[in-house]
Amino acid sequence: MPTKKPLIAIVDDDESMREAIKGLMRSMGFDAETFSSADNFLRFPHIRCTACLVTDINMPGMSGLDLHRRLVALGKSIPTVLITAFPEKNVRASALGADIVGCLTKPFGEKVLLDCIGSALALSNNGESGS
Repeated sequence: MPTKKPLIAIVDDDESMREAIKGLMRSMGFDAETFSSADNFLRFPHIRCTACLVTDINMPGMSGLDLHRRLVALGKSIPTVLITAFPEKNVRASALGADIVGCLTKPFGEKVLLDCIGSALALSNNGESGS
């Protein structure tokens, strides 16, 4: 059986941002799936396989913060990196809990995103029982 790559889900209404992050994740050896809205992600049949969620805070419909809260309420808490073009939202995000591993202001560098992904994967792996 092939080695399982961590699955990174990217939720952003900005297609260019989704595709850029997806390309970076795949170039680093991760599986990556993109979603244009929180609702689309919530319908994803492999939510429980998601090792890390990267989501925009400000989106039409359900925000990234609301998506995170909904996942927690459903018992599907996923280590999450919040991204935003509005840095004042960082204060709200920092109070959300231990599974928020970062809140990045657009534009952000690849290294800072990869550092957050690394923290998320460490959290995700700590929550799994060994196979």
